[in-house]
Amino acid sequence: MSRYRDVQAFADRAQGYHDGLLGRMHRDIVARTVDLALSLGPPPRRILDVGCGTGGLLRELSTRLPEARELTGVDAAAAMIEAASAGGEAAPAPRLRYLHGRAERLPFDSASFDLVISTTSFDHWADQRAGLIECHRVLVPGGRLVLTDLFSLALLPTLIGARRDRARTQLRATKLLAAAGFRSVVWHRLYADVWLSGIFRAVTASA
Repeated sequence: MSRYRDVQAFADRAQGYHDGLLGRMHRDIVARTVDLALSLGPPPRRILDVGCGTGGLLRELSTRLPEARELTGVDAAAAMIEAASAGGEAAPAPRLRYLHGRAERLPFDSASFDLVISTTSFDHWADQRAGLIECHRVLVPGGRLVLTDLFSLALLPTLIGARRDRARTQLRATKLLAAAGFRSVVWHRLYADVWLSGIFRAVTASA
């Protein structure tokens, strides 16, 4: 099985990514993650979305952060970048840009961003530890990481098979964050609903 087995699956979904129940759920997760990110402190000026998909999160941030200088998205699926670029006319260029790239090798200089954010992408990174190290590298000292994904003890059975190397629990993810150099790790509930709050969690950390 390909090391990047999830990339093609997302490329195949690019055109209809926001359709149906999954699309509505993803938009809701994005909105809640944006609210969390903007509650952390002073508004960020340079933002990176890792696994940006079709670009909805950055377009939302571009509306809510008119003073932000740069909003950049990267995604490993080229079709997602094409869809994001096609749907981004409402955001003033050159503030918003989308680039093809992987979390494990981000195409940016060190200390380039105040905020790195990622929603429902982390579980699909080929090498989660390497991706987090890269996120830490591109953040300015004291910059923030906001990561939302599947983190639950209910997912322990999935760690026996093909996903055995995944950080799908808070403990595993916290260890990876610490190994990547992050500090002040805090976990957040995005939902009051017991089932959703037990599956989807957000974690914030400082570089």
